[in-house]
Amino acid sequence: MTVRLIFRLALAVSAILGGAMHSSAQTHYKANIAIGVKGGADMSRVFFNPSVRQSFIFGGVAGMTFRYVEENHFGLIAEVNWTQRGWKESFEEAPYNYSRTSNYIQIPVMAHIYFGRRGRFFFNAGPEIGFFLGESTKANFDPFNTSELPDFPNTNRTNTQQTLPISHKVDYGISAGIGGEFSITRHNALYMEARFYYGLGNIVKSGRTEPFNASNQMSVSLCLGYWFRIR
Repeated sequence: MTVRLIFRLALAVSAILGGAMHSSAQTHYKANIAIGVKGGADMSRVFFNPSVRQSFIFGGVAGMTFRYVEENHFGLIAEVNWTQRGWKESFEEAPYNYSRTSNYIQIPVMAHIYFGRRGRFFFNAGPEIGFFLGESTKANFDPFNTSELPDFPNTNRTNTQQTLPISHKVDYGISAGIGGEFSITRHNALYMEARFYYGLGNIVKSGRTEPFNASNQMSVSLCLGYWFRIR
């Protein structure tokens, strides 16, 4: 299955959800258009194959949002966010630490399904594309000279990832989130959302001739947001 086909399948997720809700809508009304801002925290890791001992690393999320609703219970959401993702390695047998944080501009486009009026429950799902901005590494050792450390665990764990660059500058995957919204006035609303993201692309060179067969990002975020209805 090619990368293009995988991403087309991701796009189909939001299209199918949108078609289903559109066909079942009972009430047609004037379009509801809103813009907003959001911010929160993110915890992420990378699924390497072969596996790497690691735990979640925490980062930030902030962005601008756009929502278009024309059918009862259904709409579309597009966002432009800055987010931090990466991984933090676990060293159980030695007093070492290593973590890498990558910064991305992410653009998700999602189907928005909601229930309720002033107080709403909603579900968002759709594809996402991210553009790599840069990275930073924190470690209490030199990853390029671990052979000089007599107690460094070079034989019973995978360490190649510590010196590999982020070679794929564009990441893509699927996002899905659930949350609640409360309208303050007709034009103002606050919301909270928990969202899961899984990357379909690899962040480092991966394949049979490379150190890793796969390197997919995964993150869970919790954000608070504000909507301002402009129509």
